[in-house]
Amino acid sequence: MSNLTSAINVNVDTKIKNEASAILKDLGLNMSTFINMALAQVVKRDGIPFEITNPKPTKEMLHALKEAEDIINGKIEAKGYTNINELFKDLDNE
Repeated sequence: MSNLTSAINVNVDTKIKNEASAILKDLGLNMSTFINMALAQVVKRDGIPFEITNPKPTKEMLHALKEAEDIINGKIEAKGYTNINELFKDLDNE
């Protein structure tokens, strides 16, 4: 019995495709070979062959988000600016 193949068409970000193609070329692979390898691993592992996670914000980001929330809710007073020159003037005076 001969091996049957099927074509698939996928839309990907051009920059990602070009960067991935360059890396694969350095590894001696082309995109088609890599896709076949990845799909074979999906079948063998009965799932995605790598971890997929939601990025977690850093402590600094969480602090900044809390501070922004407190400003919005009036718990912290914050000065507003009507133009960038006012902001730069205040920054120069610090």
